[in-house]
Amino acid sequence: MDTLFTNIERFKRNENAPLAVRMRPQTLAEYVGQSQAVGPDSWLRRAIEHDALSSVILYGPAGTGKTTLARIVANTTHAEFIEVSAITGTVKDLRREIEAAEQRLLTGGRRTILFVDEIHRFNRSQQDALLHAVEDRTVVLIGATTENPYFEVNSALLSRSRVVELTPLDDASIRVLIARALESPHGLDGAFALEDDALNEIVAFAGGDGRAALTSLELASQMALAPGEVASKDNKVRITSEHVLEANPRRGLPYDKSGDMHYDIISAFIKSMRGSDPDAALYWLARMIDAGEDPKFIARRIFILASEDIGNADPEALLIAEAAFRSAEVIGYPECRINLAQAALYMALAPKSNAAEAGIDAALAEVRKGPRREVPNHLRDRHRPGSDAYGSYLYPHDFEGGWVSQQYLPDGLQRGAFFHPSPRGWEAWRIDSVFRDRADDTSNRGNASDNSTNG
Repeated sequence: MDTLFTNIERFKRNENAPLAVRMRPQTLAEYVGQSQAVGPDSWLRRAIEHDALSSVILYGPAGTGKTTLARIVANTTHAEFIEVSAITGTVKDLRREIEAAEQRLLTGGRRTILFVDEIHRFNRSQQDALLHAVEDRTVVLIGATTENPYFEVNSALLSRSRVVELTPLDDASIRVLIARALESPHGLDGAFALEDDALNEIVAFAGGDGRAALTSLELASQMALAPGEVASKDNKVRITSEHVLEANPRRGLPYDKSGDMHYDIISAFIKSMRGSDPDAALYWLARMIDAGEDPKFIARRIFILASEDIGNADPEALLIAEAAFRSAEVIGYPECRINLAQAALYMALAPKSNAAEAGIDAALAEVRKGPRREVPNHLRDRHRPGSDAYGSYLYPHDFEGGWVSQQYLPDGLQRGAFFHPSPRGWEAWRIDSVFRDRADDTSNRGNASDNSTNG
C-alpha cells in the first residue's frame, strides 16, 4: 500500500529519472498500442483486470512495453510482486524466492508473481529451477525476452506458460506517447512546443521503439535550450528537426547478429533477390551493412542463391557471386559494400531457375528411397577381364554434332525424371538448341538409312 513516504520517495526518484521512466504507464488505461496482446477482448487484459494471471512469457523487441506490462501487473495485483535479475541472479537466489513464495502461500494464502526480465539470459539449470514452482503455481512467472522463446526458453517451462508476442509500436502509438510526454507533469509539462518536422523525425528514428522515441524527445529538448534558459508553460521553447538530428547524429535501426532480427532480415534479402526486386534487395543489404553484419555471411548467401534460384538460366551469376565472396574476404568494409551491392543487383535482375536444386534433390530422393539400379553394361569401366561382353559404347565425338542417342540412365528411369529446365535464360535457350539439334540429327540419320536401303 502506498503511503505519504512512498509517494515522496517515488517523486524524488522520478525527478532525476529518464523521461521514458517518468512516463511509464501505471494502468492498462494508460498503456499504448499492442491491442492484439492487451486489447479489450484479450486473455492477458482479462487476466490482469481480474487478478487471475497465470504464467506468461512476454516476447518482443526492445521498447514495445514488456517491462511496462509487468509493472502494471505489479500495480494492480493483490499478489506479492518479486523481480529477479536474469543477469546477476543465481539458482540460489531463485530457490530463496521460491521458498519465500511457498511460505507466503501456506501462511497467508497470498500468491507471488515472479518477474524475470530477459529470461533468455538464464541458463538451463536456472530455468529448470523454476519448473516445479511454476507447475504447482507456487509462483506465477512473468518472463520478458527479446529473443524467440521457442528457441531460448526450455520447452518444459514454455509448456507451463503462455507466450504473448508484442510487436513494434506503430507510428500512431509513438505519436501518442510523444504528445503525452510533452504535456504531462511527469514529462515536459507543456514547456516545449514540438514542430511537425521534428515530430516526424522522432517517429522515424524510433523505429517502433517507444523508449527510443521518448529518449530522442528528451535529448532534443535539452538541445533546444540556450545556455541558462529555463523552459516553462509561459516561456515555451520550440523543438525543431535540427534539434532532433543533433540529439541523434546517427540513426540505428534494431538488428541482432544472432537473434530473430538477423534471420528475418537475411530472409527478406534472399527473397527479394529471388523475387527480382532490386530496390528491396538493396534496402535489406543496407540494413545488414549498417548494422555491421559480417560481409562474408552476406556473400555466402548470395553465393548459394546464385545456384539455388538462378542456376543455368544465367551461369554468369555463380561467377559474380564468387567474385563478391572473394571481395568480402580480401577487401572488407567499407569498400566491399559496393561489390556486395553489384552482386545483389545482378542476382535480382537475372533470369530465375531452380532446376539445379530441384534436380539434385529429386535425384537424391531416388537414390535414398528408390531400388538399387545397376550401371548399364555399355557404360561400365572397361579395365577388367570380361569387359568385352559389355556391349558397345558409342563415343559421342565420333558422331556429327558430338551427340548420339544412347541410354545413360539405369533401367527403370527415363530422361526428364529429374531435370526440368525453366523456360528462361541460357538454360531454356540451350535445352531448346540441344533437342532441336538432336531431332535434326536423328531425322537426317533416318533419311540416310532409308536412302541406303532403297539404293
